[in-house]
Amino acid sequence: MSAPSYSRKPIEFQSRFRYRTVCVSDFHLGARGCKATKLCHFLKHTQCDVLYLVGDIIDLDKLQRRIYWPQEHSNVIRRILTMAKRGTRVVYILGNHDEAIKQWLHYHPKLGNVEIRSQDIHEGLDGRRFLVIHGDIFDGIVKVQRWLYWVGDRAYDLALLINDILNWIRERCGLSHWPISRFLKMQVKSAVNYLTEFESTMARYCTKRKLDGVICGHIHHPEIRDIDGIAYMNDGDWVESCSALVETLDGGWEILHWSQEQTELNELAEAA
Repeated sequence: MSAPSYSRKPIEFQSRFRYRTVCVSDFHLGARGCKATKLCHFLKHTQCDVLYLVGDIIDLDKLQRRIYWPQEHSNVIRRILTMAKRGTRVVYILGNHDEAIKQWLHYHPKLGNVEIRSQDIHEGLDGRRFLVIHGDIFDGIVKVQRWLYWVGDRAYDLALLINDILNWIRERCGLSHWPISRFLKMQVKSAVNYLTEFESTMARYCTKRKLDGVICGHIHHPEIRDIDGIAYMNDGDWVESCSALVETLDGGWEILHWSQEQTELNELAEAA
């Protein structure tokens, strides 16, 4: 069987699309940067056999410092539980911001119909095996230099605030969403080097485990690329990119970027 195609070009989100697998991560529910309303629209218009929540779904780090939980964040949880109830296999892969949940993993591997795991192996339509993991265990900054992570986390919060203000102005001017914080990261040589090393490290790990590829999140940078024969696929996030990684019914892999304009048109068409 031929290998599935890879699409690097973001495609516009459309109504009631059906997929074999949907991978999303880094919602950061409980943090002000979470685009929960957009996420709910995406989940509402998406159907799939398997839904992977690839870590950092609930930002327990932020909630420990300050309680922030608007109704929109509850709506995301409700939508996911509804999908699980209606037959979608939902797998919750824990990340570094979910870390406090890991102590319960041994005793409670399921939350209702939702499976909770530290990692999983997904078999694609063509039989290839992919490691599904958040990716924080490959991040030396998070694991070794906690103080540096703390500083970076707060600088990132500031960048997101600027990002929201700038994009509010852009929307009023009829311009498209622009993830400024991702742009800033790509202007810093050390950040670019880090992204490259992160991706290469994960690819080498998959080679050692005799796996064909990896599906991850963590670095908020949606990407599909081949690294020495290993398929590296990152689903992005719902703070900046508002993106998802999907496996189509014919076995291809694509990155979807949510489009508010497209969703509004779809909802008007459904109402008519």
